[in-house]
Order: sequence, then structure tokens, then C-alpha cells
Amino acid sequence: MDRRIPEVVGVRRTGWAALDRDPQLDLIEFICPHCGAESQKNARRERAEYHFTDGFMQDLQGEGVQCHHCRQSLRVVPVVMLHDQEEIKRFEAMRAEEHVPRQ
Repeated sequence: MDRRIPEVVGVRRTGWAALDRDPQLDLIEFICPHCGAESQKNARRERAEYHFTDGFMQDLQGEGVQCHHCRQSLRVVPVVMLHDQEEIKRFEAMRAEEHVPRQ
């Protein structure tokens, strides 16, 4: 029996509105690999704990979570912090390249 918990990429959108907001009020958005539902959770780590990796600020420790829809356990890792539209476009372009089937 495979007891491995699936991992999924989480996105933490900071934006200009977040500059005066408590970092613990930021939300992490993710898509459940079990049921495909979009979900979110409160961020647990301070923004200062993120490190610059692969061109983005990321939390590589991740966080465990349970999907609100199907109740399956999963691990949100890495959590990528995106600040503005340019970073969002660059991140989506990078993720699209990862999912292109290679021949």
C-alpha cells in the first residue's frame, strides 16, 4: 500500500495591498491533485522565511493540509510568492513549459 502524500504547488499572492497587511493573513492557493478542486489555506510562515529559488521567492519546506472538498491529505510544497502581474505571467509560462509532453 502506497502511503506517499501527494505534493502540489501553492501560490501566495502578496501584491501591493499586502504590504500593510499582517503576513499571517495571506492565503495560499492550490489545486487538489485528488479531486481537482481549487482551495486555499492561511499562510503559516512569515514572508521573510521565503528564499529566492528558480527566479521566484519560495518556501521549500511546504505545509501539510487536508483538502476541504475530498478530505484527502496532501502537502503544499513549494509555496511560491507572487507579487504582481508580471511575476504571475512569468510563473504561469514556466509551469506551462513543464507540462508540455516531450516526444
